[in-house]
Amino acid sequence: MPSEDARRVAAVFDLDKTIIATPAAMALSRPFRAGGLLTRRAMLRAAYARAAFELGHADAAATERLRSALSTMVRGWDVATVARIVEETLAAAIAPTVYAEAVALIDDHHARGHDVVIASASGMDVVRPIADLLGAQHVVATRMQVRDGRYTGELEFYAYGQDKADAVRELALAHGYDLTDSYAYTDSVTDLPLLELVGHPTVVNPDRALRRMAEDRGWSVATFARPVALRLPLPRARHTAAIVGTALLGVCVAAWLVRRDARPTG
Repeated sequence: MPSEDARRVAAVFDLDKTIIATPAAMALSRPFRAGGLLTRRAMLRAAYARAAFELGHADAAATERLRSALSTMVRGWDVATVARIVEETLAAAIAPTVYAEAVALIDDHHARGHDVVIASASGMDVVRPIADLLGAQHVVATRMQVRDGRYTGELEFYAYGQDKADAVRELALAHGYDLTDSYAYTDSVTDLPLLELVGHPTVVNPDRALRRMAEDRGWSVATFARPVALRLPLPRARHTAAIVGTALLGVCVAAWLVRRDARPTG
């Protein structure tokens, strides 16, 4: 039986490139197209924008315009259709990309009596089933506004950067976690506020600049390289108006592109 002190420690994990090897939105883009939500033209536009961001050709203003455009793209999408597509394809699209090292680390934290939190800029519909599979106690994820069963295109909460860290801080206050004894794992420099929030930060699969930053600050560096196929249970129906709001492609792709653009180069 874990001690009371152990139960007050949280281990916070990012999702994309930390728990799973492939950005969740990229893995789900084909199922969305097959389900009639996404056109080939929209997929090509997103791929072009992704390449531009990878090459560092977009500034902060362009990043915001892209996020706005993608949010507009999902406006009017039927929530039930999105949930059905995710439910039918999550096991095939996401489960094979989960890192074995992440699973082992999560199991270790559970064995030590720590609570696991998955904190991701991806949408709740994607993050929650994976968190359930891994036994995470809490989820911090992006939520989209829903009205009359459809996405409005507006964000209720964007789990990104400082806002993600603030949400984790609020979670710690609500559940009594001691952040100085807690852990955080992420691959992204945009999660710097989260890494600085805890006493035991670890960067996972960092690029050269982020690795150098971690070494300068004395943070741990981990390499996850072995995806392992996990069997995902089918997600149960959830309260769509309250927690399904995600704009799964728009917000997730935008979050991923923003993360890449924000990373330092060199």
